Amino acid sequence: MGILSRFKNSKIGSSISYHIKPRKVKFEWKDTPTDWIPNQAFASYFVNEINTILPAGEFWFCRLYNKVLPKITDEKLAEDVRAFIRQEAMHAQAHNSANKEYLTARNIEIERNLKIMDFLFNKMLADAPLGLTVPKVLDHQWDLFRLGIIATVEHMTCVLGKYALYNKQWERLGADPNMLDLIKWHGAEEIEHRTVAFDLYRHLGGGYISRYYQSLIAIVAILGLWVDGAAHIMGQDPRFADKKPAFYKPWIWREWADIAQKDNRILPHPFWLISQQLGYLTPWYDPVHEAKTEDAIAYLDQSPAAKRALLKVA
Repeated sequence: MGILSRFKNSKIGSSISYHIKPRKVKFEWKDTPTDWIPNQAFASYFVNEINTILPAGEFWFCRLYNKVLPKITDEKLAEDVRAFIRQEAMHAQAHNSANKEYLTARNIEIERNLKIMDFLFNKMLADAPLGLTVPKVLDHQWDLFRLGIIATVEHMTCVLGKYALYNKQWERLGADPNMLDLIKWHGAEEIEHRTVAFDLYRHLGGGYISRYYQSLIAIVAILGLWVDGAAHIMGQDPRFADKKPAFYKPWIWREWADIAQKDNRILPHPFWLISQQLGYLTPWYDPVHEAKTEDAIAYLDQSPAAKRALLKVA
């Protein structure tokens, strides 16, 4: 048996012993300003765009995972996947609340961004992509490709979750506590369930070499959609009227890199994000080593939004 075969089959189930805990949250948006990081309009819009990117993708994660759930033969992994689905559904709902009660309520037009994400996840990456029926003999391979994309994206969200969880600069700058809690709560749960997508991908037959092209697709898509969407909502602000932000214009990319270079705790540098994907491409990659579960749980146990939801239920 070759090294790649041994690697592919080295883990066939869940790689964690702890139990992932889905949580309900409740966010209140009425007092959150558009510039939720004071005096940092660009960074505020850039992070705000995450709200329009995520819901369609997270609901898509849930649908695909529910589809493949009957194929899972490891009981603990099946438990992990069910908890992952519940967490991702809650993430989508939380970001949808920000879209409706925060961005739209402040007259920021986001329908164009939401339609792009809807087309990507509900049309292109659907069970029947662009309405075309996948031949039965290729159905598992189509599922496996999409599971590989999710595993790659989940590595990136773990990296971003770690960045957000340990970020102190936003607080020092007086960031809005509600938006800060949304980002840190979501980031902490990404750390908590960081092993699930990779474990599932390998459990159902995902290989090593495919991670290279899946990473390329995911990185290009994430960076492109993020910048394109941020440019759209930013361009509605008169403060950026003279820049006419657009995905294809160098200004927005330079501004992102310049802000990150001046203080990488306001925004992560795009090259840093790309470099973080390199670990995922090593044969010995294991997501459990990407962050500390204890730190994530410590935040989740005191998240204001989670406590607010508990009080509402009570």
